[in-house]
Amino acid sequence: MSDVADLPDDVEALKAMLRDAHIELRGRDLLIEKLKLQLSGMARHRFGSSAEGLQQLQLMLEDLEITRSTEVPAGAPEPASKDKPARKPLPDHLPRIDQVLETGDACNDCGGKLKRVGEDVTEELEYIPGRFMVNGSVRNFVPGS
Repeated sequence: MSDVADLPDDVEALKAMLRDAHIELRGRDLLIEKLKLQLSGMARHRFGSSAEGLQQLQLMLEDLEITRSTEVPAGAPEPASKDKPARKPLPDHLPRIDQVLETGDACNDCGGKLKRVGEDVTEELEYIPGRFMVNGSVRNFVPGS
């Protein structure tokens, strides 16, 4: 298929050839990615993590990953927002033990009064034989810490 004259005139045959070429190209892309990862591992083993050549290889791989991640195929679902949790919340009927972790009343450096500006709530499901329990931790945020 090195010349246009070698191409068939039938549309279905052309589509089949295009499909085959696309499959072959995708296979080569996967092989290239696999070989790059193997090369990266071998370079890390041979030169260590501080070698300049390894750092350049890692930068090239990162650029490739960024380029691939920005290419969104048509019809693909939108990525989840960072504000929304990836998992469903734990059911409300489960018993909870909440522990509030306070930062203190005064700044350790200047002695000034601290005020809360936010909090981070984490819930962990714990299984105690025969029952489930939700352990919650609340971390308060204060400015300057």
